[in-house]
Amino acid sequence: MTMIRAAGAACALMTAVIAAPGHAEDKPDESAYVSALRACQGKTDDAERLACFDTAVASIVAASTEGEVRVVDREEVRETRRKLFGFALPDFGIFGGKSDKDDPEAAEEFTTLNTTITGVRTSSGKYVLVTEEGAQWQLDEMPARLMKPKVGQPLEIKKGALSSYFLRINGQKGVKGRRLQ
Repeated sequence: MTMIRAAGAACALMTAVIAAPGHAEDKPDESAYVSALRACQGKTDDAERLACFDTAVASIVAASTEGEVRVVDREEVRETRRKLFGFALPDFGIFGGKSDKDDPEAAEEFTTLNTTITGVRTSSGKYVLVTEEGAQWQLDEMPARLMKPKVGQPLEIKKGALSSYFLRINGQKGVKGRRLQ
């Protein structure tokens, strides 16, 4: 159920970002709301500019109140990336892209997640680890050399080839795993 909520949240955020119809003069990735604000900036008459801004802001506030638009900052996007790490989601263009070129931390976060173990249980003879983001990861391989994972230990999850992931528990050698929820 958590996986469904996370995917639903991603889809809702994508819908909010593209909800406003664009205009021909808009920048390709810019919403109509931002275009309206940008148009107001170009007005030279103070009264006209103020009236334009009042109208543009009123439409943004109304859309936000109705749930059509949500403004998120970079930190909220990073947090959402952390929560969705390990899920196969289509590229909506809102959790990566141009901003990653200017933000090396965000680009690395997409291929590697450093977190902490907050829960450990066994299921069908395999360890299931719960992370501080609430994600559950199952270790697919149980090598004899693996020391039992414990709550509070650091966990590095690295994306591998072909949708595989490697989990490094407390600096040990990586173990193949998959996200459950």
